[in-house]
Amino acid sequence: MKPLLAAVAALLLSAPLAGSPPGPLQTVAERSGFLRTGRYDETVALCAAFQRRHPDAVRCLDFGTTPEGRPMKVLVVSRSGALTPEAARERGIPVVLMQGGIHAGEIDGKDAGFLALRQVLEGEAALGVLDRLVWLFVPVFNVDGHERFGAWNRPNQRGPEQMGWRTTAQNYNLNRDYAKADSPEMRAMLRLVGEWDPIATIDLHATNGARFEHDISIQVEPLHGGDEGLRAAGRSLRDRTIADLEAQGSLPLPYYPSFEDYENPASGFEDGVSPPRFSTGYFLLRNRLAMLVETHSWKEYPVRVRITRNTIVSVLEQVARSGREWMALARAADARDLAGQPVALDYTAAEESRIVEFRGYAYTRTPSEVSGALMTRYDETTPQVWKVPLRDVVVPKTVIEAPRAGYLVPAAHAAMVADRLDAHGVEYRRVGCDAQAACGLQPARESPVQVFRATAKRFTAYPVEGHQRLSLEGRWQDEIRAVRPGALFVPITQPRARLVMALLEPQAPDSLLQWGLFNNAFERKEYMEAYVAEDVARQMLAADPALRAGFEQRLREDPAFAGDSDARLEFFYRRHPSWDEQLDLYPVMRVDRAPD
Repeated sequence: MKPLLAAVAALLLSAPLAGSPPGPLQTVAERSGFLRTGRYDETVALCAAFQRRHPDAVRCLDFGTTPEGRPMKVLVVSRSGALTPEAARERGIPVVLMQGGIHAGEIDGKDAGFLALRQVLEGEAALGVLDRLVWLFVPVFNVDGHERFGAWNRPNQRGPEQMGWRTTAQNYNLNRDYAKADSPEMRAMLRLVGEWDPIATIDLHATNGARFEHDISIQVEPLHGGDEGLRAAGRSLRDRTIADLEAQGSLPLPYYPSFEDYENPASGFEDGVSPPRFSTGYFLLRNRLAMLVETHSWKEYPVRVRITRNTIVSVLEQVARSGREWMALARAADARDLAGQPVALDYTAAEESRIVEFRGYAYTRTPSEVSGALMTRYDETTPQVWKVPLRDVVVPKTVIEAPRAGYLVPAAHAAMVADRLDAHGVEYRRVGCDAQAACGLQPARESPVQVFRATAKRFTAYPVEGHQRLSLEGRWQDEIRAVRPGALFVPITQPRARLVMALLEPQAPDSLLQWGLFNNAFERKEYMEAYVAEDVARQMLAADPALRAGFEQRLREDPAFAGDSDARLEFFYRRHPSWDEQLDLYPVMRVDRAPD
């Protein structure tokens, strides 16, 4: 098998490269015929070596440290003279960020990126692009996971011989962490993004899933979602990349090839917009472009590296050609005022579908003698065109009118929320005082606000990324509430308005609420003993004929209520002054006027 793959690698890569002697800028992958990938010490060494070889064009920098103490490396590459964020901003040079190994077992991006980097710097590919852009290359995002090395870390993937692990040393899946920003690695990445403000971020992966002939999928946002002024740019980036890949012999897809019924190819596919826990769902909220690159895990590693390299080169050429135009569109999106406007919090594929021809393999679906379940078995010797449904009309699902002024975060929750907002570079200010110590001695002020009270709530039975998630039903309603000095005012009129809503609207799929950061507000902490409630109920029945009538009607019309002694007593407790009126009240408010 090894000689065969080495031959495949030599055939797939360019002739000059295949015949060149090993050099200091070649990877373990390249020297092994793309049978293996190097450990992280190779990334550290190559980062420094590229800077030594090309001091005019490359800077090797640390942008963070992992929980296990490893440096997180980024290569800053440009011949424009803009090798700092300040220089890039001052000269209006577009920045593109490419990251490999966010899932460190899917390590195609690291080896393809180093290969493309050498070729671009040495004039073998994408000629002249480095004069017109800054390329940030993070070879491995999930560094600690990369060093959890093993041969079976990706059992549904062909090569390399060993690879890293999907999650971090703290077991975070970084491609679920963009919005909530729990991990030190994600905090470091968000700082890098905040410093450089890339117009496009390219996230390099390999798929999970079925077996078929297609070798890569390319998804870009904004395209279905986000700012409408940026969607044409997103479509252009996607379509031009796909056209370049097709011209080089690939079979690219514009949607992720995961079946609607995970095990059944006949169920077809649906397109969509990822929520902002994912890279492509996150950057559209910052009014920037993001591309998800997914090579097909069942293609051999040399094939996947070649195709990823081709994608990288295509993107560099497009950013060099169109990056300044995209930056102008992004600035216009940043300046757009969303106050009082309808904004989509999430998206869904419409029910309508069309039939597409998909290049798969012959397969059978028969009961398994091992599991007893109906299993799909693919015959890779027999290509077959599947005619399957594709739902690719993507529409808004939850649409909320943006607040007219912004959000108020009470002083009690200000520190926690400010920490998350700071990680994302969201603008806010404190209300009523500057120093938290002095705030506590000042009186609250009654203010007209909108509050969200839950009419139904659902906690997840199991943790997700270390959180017990929560979803709510309810609505915003006008109230007068006491607001203490030290609260945060988060204005909606700011460049990251969409991100503000994604974090603070309770029904947004990756809001701080839905990640469980406000669960205490929805947990009942005070009770009335049954013998006390009995006495209270009798007093209330005697004092309030309307209440008595309502109670008796409920007994007649609701047999479940009539048969539940606890529910009958709670009927009175909820109407008694001792009931906690803050239970199920989301502790973030909306306002129509900015506070003084």
